[in-house]
Amino acid sequence: IIMPPIGMLMGGLDFSNLFLALDGKSYASLAEAQAAGAATVNYGVFINNAITLLIVGFAVFMLVRAVNRPQAKQAVEPPPPPKPSEEVVLLTEIRDALTKR
Repeated sequence: IIMPPIGMLMGGLDFSNLFLALDGKSYASLAEAQAAGAATVNYGVFINNAITLLIVGFAVFMLVRAVNRPQAKQAVEPPPPPKPSEEVVLLTEIRDALTKR
């Protein structure tokens, strides 16, 4: 879905048809070079895959970011402090009673 508009913006260039023939001959297309049995380096396919990886990676990043956004707001609020144990409450009452005397 994304690659045809990118190719159109690049002047109608189709990345998947870019190649380098290792036998030194010139071929009109990748299919013609493969039909002739020439060894080729298909760097156009690599460019397509690299652009696809970047697009999918960005989409997954935005999805994870959107999912984690509500959880981040909850994590900012500190939990209420725990209530003191019965011993601490009793010792506090004794201390307060002794200071009043």
